[in-house]
Amino acid sequence: MKRLALLVLVLVTVTACAAIPTNTQPKPIGPKDNKTTKTFTAPEPPRDIDPLMLVRDFIDATSDPHSDYAAARAYMTPEANKNWNTKNPIIIESAFKTVPTPQTPQDKTQYVLLQGKKIGRLGGDNAFAPEVGDLNESVKLERNSDNQWRISAAPSAVYLPLNVFNDNYRRVTLYFYNPEFTVLVPDPRYVVVPPETSIPARVTELLIKGPGDTLRDTLVSALSPDTEAFSATKEADDGALEVNLTRVGKDLTPEKRKQIVAQVVKSYSGVTTSRVRVLVDGQQILPDQRDYRPSDVSATAGEALLALNANLQGMFVADGAVKSLTDGNPVKGPAGSGVYGVVSAAQSLDGSRLAVVTRAGGGMRLRVGELEQELSEVDLQATTLTRPTWLLSSGPKEPGTEVWTVVNGTFVNRVTRADNGSWTAKGVNFTGLSQYGSISDLRLSRDGTHAALVIGGTLFVASVVRNNEDVALRAPRPIQQPVLGSSVQSIDWLSQDVLVVASSLPSWPVTKVYTDGFKLDRYSQSNLTVPVASVAAAPARQVQVIDPSGLWSASDITDVWKSSSIRVSSGSLVFYPG
Repeated sequence: MKRLALLVLVLVTVTACAAIPTNTQPKPIGPKDNKTTKTFTAPEPPRDIDPLMLVRDFIDATSDPHSDYAAARAYMTPEANKNWNTKNPIIIESAFKTVPTPQTPQDKTQYVLLQGKKIGRLGGDNAFAPEVGDLNESVKLERNSDNQWRISAAPSAVYLPLNVFNDNYRRVTLYFYNPEFTVLVPDPRYVVVPPETSIPARVTELLIKGPGDTLRDTLVSALSPDTEAFSATKEADDGALEVNLTRVGKDLTPEKRKQIVAQVVKSYSGVTTSRVRVLVDGQQILPDQRDYRPSDVSATAGEALLALNANLQGMFVADGAVKSLTDGNPVKGPAGSGVYGVVSAAQSLDGSRLAVVTRAGGGMRLRVGELEQELSEVDLQATTLTRPTWLLSSGPKEPGTEVWTVVNGTFVNRVTRADNGSWTAKGVNFTGLSQYGSISDLRLSRDGTHAALVIGGTLFVASVVRNNEDVALRAPRPIQQPVLGSSVQSIDWLSQDVLVVASSLPSWPVTKVYTDGFKLDRYSQSNLTVPVASVAAAPARQVQVIDPSGLWSASDITDVWKSSSIRVSSGSLVFYPG
């Protein structure tokens, strides 16, 4: 009997195993597949809590966005829950107030004034957008059937105090290409931290959706618009992070596959230190390599285009001449001799060309050409011109062919080189900011996709949009205006998404500013005298500044500024290639 029972058990087991497919393929994960979500039951607020504390606890509860802010919704009536718009949370300063209004103990309705300072907004693309101003919102509360206070009229938005945001959100940097597919450009976003294992999956989701709202017309993705996740992004058994995609594009060339790999690997470089395995439909995307680290994709990412030659140590303009930052001597050629009366200048990224602004006939003129040779005067009549700024070239050793400047503080112009060697000025479409004042400085990012501007002393960042020969600056946004105000004197790009800003503020003479506007770091104030009128910054270079007492340098925000042995006169300007 025991043998018979054992035989039946074996037959049943074999039959059950035979019903399991052995060649099942993962199913693509797309928005239409996410029909169900885990439910989350939020705890009720403490009993008999007063209106002021209930509103404060409600704001604190917004730190948990799970199940559409279920934890915060527990503080609201059902009707208020229906009307609460939880899209695009507003970030406010950590210190906020809940102010009572006149009331009596018998009142069934109360109003609490929520007061604070707005910092910014988290967009639908998970990007931070500056939005400053006062917060004054009256929050209505009523007693429910259990005689407990609840918010009865939905607030106009989700309000996240900065400390709550910092504790619960993490900055991740996605990467997308410039339109020429020659360089990858950072596109920072903010994702919810808990649970941390979901961050890679969230990065995949955002990467598939493409560039953020302000960069939608500036950057492009190597992934097709139809791309979906083939399976969840997760760590494989051997420790590699597997990013498994599908529908990435038709007829993929080897070059396109390399571009996809570079974009994916760079986008995860700030999320994991593990190897990244890029799969398409479960198969490795390139036959010659399975796993990648950021160093493996530097060529396809275009890093050589942005890297400055080690021999290019910078220059400065003093006493009407262009001089070397290495030894203080004038550069060879007429630009260094003083005959032009140079006011400002810029060196192309490869170092071979120079653009200078000179004084002529009561106005200013732009001259462009080879570094040590006669510079051609551009047909561009102006009373004032901002210091020039170069667009990146088409290759690591290719000379620059486009330089920008602003005419009379208003009109942005780009000057391009024709095949015959002539330089011609063309307008850049940029309107709508005249109310802020004149443009005193303009710096193109070294990847050519952003422009930083000083308008009426306020720092702005805009996106560069190219449509064949039509070029425009779009989505201009003020950066760190509550701190820097209208004190900005000079700006330069430290990296693709970080600026160094010189100002006239004694408490903020030099700062490192992130271009999404979320964060800034103060450099040491030691030895500097305001106003700091000129700054030069670049990757793998010391920051150079000029204040009323001379030329100073620092490598990091904690460094004490060191005085240079090179003597500079008042009004001198320092610059690196770019």
